[in-house]
Amino acid sequence: MTQLSSNHTPRRGRVFPERQLSPEERARRKAEDEVFYQRCRVVFDRVQPELIKEHYDWFIVIEPESGDYFIDPNEDVARTKARDKFGDTLRLMMRINETGACGKI
Repeated sequence: MTQLSSNHTPRRGRVFPERQLSPEERARRKAEDEVFYQRCRVVFDRVQPELIKEHYDWFIVIEPESGDYFIDPNEDVARTKARDKFGDTLRLMMRINETGACGKI
């Protein structure tokens, strides 16, 4: 049997430590995400009362710049409709229910 060398030290940590974000950059991105979410939430709060009656638990994809949205019971179809119309712009997907949350917690 071959003897394994014992001088190997396992590497621990991130794969690319040089690509870590600074705390300032993380805070900036988090603030941008919150602003984007709030803009989408305004559209959701406006349309949710009328849509919840007939489309409960459907998916809604919101594009906040125009205020447009797409709904469908299938998540992939809703995402495809929005991508066809808006391309690669940033959008938010929510669920038409009381909270707007997708999935289970």
